[in-house]
Amino acid sequence: MTASVHEILPQNFAYVILTFIYSFVVITYLGVNVGRARKKYGVKYPQMYSDKDNVFNCIQRAHQNTVEVYPSWLIFQLIAGLAFPLSTSVLGAIWVTSRISYAHGYYTGDPEKRLKGAYGYIGLFGVLILSLVAALQLLHVV
Repeated sequence: MTASVHEILPQNFAYVILTFIYSFVVITYLGVNVGRARKKYGVKYPQMYSDKDNVFNCIQRAHQNTVEVYPSWLIFQLIAGLAFPLSTSVLGAIWVTSRISYAHGYYTGDPEKRLKGAYGYIGLFGVLILSLVAALQLLHVV
């Protein structure tokens, strides 16, 4: 007999799934922006950075930094979401939205303006803490 999704996943986990979808859309958006910038600034593959244009480098780094953190965020989002789906969804949406703010600040060519997305640490560390709480609950420590 097959179990239904309602028997496997907690109630409200759909919000976590929607946050994953939102993150995929944002990662894709940032990647498309790098592709556009490659054409605009003439940076050919496989070259990662431009020797001539710092704005391209900032656009590329905004995407690259997001991709560097993304695997950790995905794991913590999943673990925390299984235990605390609504809180995790809110924290996840904060992190994902912050990546847009981070990127648009970086796109100015002034790397300091990427800090417009610093509020994303609330979401990132939030899901890390909720993942820790979930682990401690499983160990019957809390």
